Amino acid sequence: MPNYRSILLVQGDSADSATVRAALANTRDSSLQVQQVRSCAEALLQLAKHEPENTPAIAAVLVDLFLPDSQGLETFERIFAAAPQIPILILCAAAHEDLAKQAVQKGAQDYLLQSRLDDYLLPKALCNMIDRAANAEALFEEKERAEVTLNSIGDAVMSCDINGRVTYLNLVAEKLTGWPRAEAAGRPVEEVFRIVDASTRSAAPNPMAAAIRENKTVLLHPNSILSRRDGIEAAIEDSAAPIHDRRGQVTGAVMVFHDVSTTRALSLKMSHQAQHDSLTDLPNRILLNDRLDQGMALARRHAQKLAVLFLDIDRFKNVNDSLGHDVGDRLLVLVAQRLRACVRSSDTVSRQGGDEFVILLSGISHPPSTRTACTSPRASVS
Repeated sequence: MPNYRSILLVQGDSADSATVRAALANTRDSSLQVQQVRSCAEALLQLAKHEPENTPAIAAVLVDLFLPDSQGLETFERIFAAAPQIPILILCAAAHEDLAKQAVQKGAQDYLLQSRLDDYLLPKALCNMIDRAANAEALFEEKERAEVTLNSIGDAVMSCDINGRVTYLNLVAEKLTGWPRAEAAGRPVEEVFRIVDASTRSAAPNPMAAAIRENKTVLLHPNSILSRRDGIEAAIEDSAAPIHDRRGQVTGAVMVFHDVSTTRALSLKMSHQAQHDSLTDLPNRILLNDRLDQGMALARRHAQKLAVLFLDIDRFKNVNDSLGHDVGDRLLVLVAQRLRACVRSSDTVSRQGGDEFVILLSGISHPPSTRTACTSPRASVS
């Protein structure tokens, strides 16, 4: 590939174009090669046509606003609309400097007066303009890659400035908080990221503020719930870290968080299943032993007693053998429901397996209390 940069010169006046060519020809920078057209229509064709592989793409456009087929700002607007990614330098007479300034406001990189063109100023302005455009494009591509990356990960990402105001949300963060990035920008973090303790329902500490204040990575308080903008809640886990500038000064914080509602619900379900009978949902032997240990400790502390009752279902095998296991299972469920209805909420009814049940009665001061604890106006075992 050639190592020079192609400059498109759009100028109708022969004398002015000769001045431009001379200024570029006499420069020490031999990388600038000029392609000239004399009308706006020709320029548009040149910008639109496909460049062969051995010809470099146009690096910059030099344009006179007053052409045979186009006058004033219209010239710039047509060329800018055709190639907004190519930097444009306006060439103008002193009388048209105000128009050149308006073109800069609309997107042109800069302007130069025709009367001040020389083999130093023009190449320098062109090269600076091309370099700025290249740097801007590189920054844009880097930002775009970062944006794609942040939107591709499964975690939510949110950042704020040193004053605790939101500066960024990725797509996952928008979904979890219910706040579009444009609406969230500039708002206090506490307004967009509302978290409460799942147990106490009190507001949980803001981890981003802690990260800024302590200048270190901070984990979210355990058992935290995120309240979305529409009120829907989700269990989350997260960590926040401070953002530093080149000098190491804290300029804000970034937080990464994700929804753990499903994971937390599954964990609770597995914990429940590990401690309860799958058929009757009564506490199993493991949970009964734990409650028995607690009940004995409380009984000693309060100088009370506890009672343990063991019972089974007479001739239960005959039910299974004659009516089938489905009927036997339904019978066990009904017995479990009746037993629970016969005791206090502080007592424990446990299924040990088969047709065997154990009842733990706590807070018994003397033996007759056992009869009272086992009797309920709601139901009785028959």
